[in-house]
Amino acid sequence: MTCCYDNLVTVGVRTRKASSLLGLSKATQDRRRRGPVEAPAEPAARPVPVNKLSDAESAELVAVLNSQRFVDKAPPQIYATLLAEGTYLCSISTMYRVLERNRQVKDRRRQATHPARSIPELQATAPRQVYSWDITKLAGPTRGVYYDCYVMIDIYSRYIVGAHVHNTETSLLAVDLMTEVFGIQGVPHVVHADRGTSMTSKPVAAPA
Repeated sequence: MTCCYDNLVTVGVRTRKASSLLGLSKATQDRRRRGPVEAPAEPAARPVPVNKLSDAESAELVAVLNSQRFVDKAPPQIYATLLAEGTYLCSISTMYRVLERNRQVKDRRRQATHPARSIPELQATAPRQVYSWDITKLAGPTRGVYYDCYVMIDIYSRYIVGAHVHNTETSLLAVDLMTEVFGIQGVPHVVHADRGTSMTSKPVAAPA
């Protein structure tokens, strides 16, 4: 069939009509007649820049950048300082490339290391060991009206051991809640709260 297609095209029949007459794909025949596609040539190797630093020069540059004089400065500052003194080592971009190659594009000073500290955590293995309390706002019956809800829970059982609702937030009302709860439930080992003003007030920290 391909020979017939070639003969028709040779005698002047249009390729579209020849493909239709023979039931062939015009695109396939066009690709066949064009021949195989040549593979792209390998890209030429980039020439080595004539001003590329040698290994010894790179090591010398790293020593200068990490010296006591320049260890706290960025490459643009180092470049400007040396240039003002009449010294040219390399370009700013070369400084960055050399530092990147040595994994030093960061703070180059020796940083103090501190061991990881465990986060303080309160744990309770039975009821009445740790109580936690807070004051939250409750929406009132009308817009803009709020009440203050004083709530204390036992963190082991999640039981609400006490709750008061008042029109305002004061340390004395917090003391009333604690006095009532401790009188009924008993005094826990620890009472936990955040660092709000009511929580750190003297009446709460040292109730009478």
